[in-house]
Amino acid sequence: MPTLKTQAIQTALTGDWQKAIDLNQLILQEEPEDIDTLNRLAFAFLSTGNPKDAKSLYEKVLALDMQNPIATRNLKRLYDVNAKKVITINNLFIEEPGKTKVMDLLNIADKKVISHLRSGERLDLRIKRSKIFSYDLDNQFIGMLPDDTCQRLIKFMEAGNEYEAYVRTVDSNKVSIFIREIKRVKKFKNQPSFVSASEKTKLSFSGGSKHRSNHHADSSDDE
Repeated sequence: MPTLKTQAIQTALTGDWQKAIDLNQLILQEEPEDIDTLNRLAFAFLSTGNPKDAKSLYEKVLALDMQNPIATRNLKRLYDVNAKKVITINNLFIEEPGKTKVMDLLNIADKKVISHLRSGERLDLRIKRSKIFSYDLDNQFIGMLPDDTCQRLIKFMEAGNEYEAYVRTVDSNKVSIFIREIKRVKKFKNQPSFVSASEKTKLSFSGGSKHRSNHHADSSDDE
């Protein structure tokens, strides 16, 4: 039977934040100073729109470990004036055919960078040199989307479709992300953003100029 810690981690990956809160609180009853559990619980509170309790927990982590990178980064975001940095989405990883996709990033950043990522953390997608790059909220490069996905999404994004991306899982040499379509322009109302490898759906683009999306191309060449 899975341990409580394993259940807490898996529950967070499915976006069931309330259950994640309950499980992590149970763990803390036995191990009140377990830093990983404190960080998980704080992030679950953030994900349910409770920054006050999250802040208190991150401060407790830093009292135990002054240089803890997870607590340091998330406290910085809580103090940041950009409220968009606080995730308040329940059931984050619910899949919808044609509108969501889980994928592994390519050419990922080094371990020092990705070790700070947490499940549910928002990523920024940017078109650059006919590729789509992902960055964390500190503007650090995380990785690239696979070429087949890039070719499809760039056409949609430049026409006006909008997408959001979140970290799903992370290990020492792999970052899996969850992408969701949040806006589809009328021009492509019957065109799914994502198709399975077995599907042969073709995009039918009409002529005319393309509209730029909020995810505009970055002109710098720092990668």
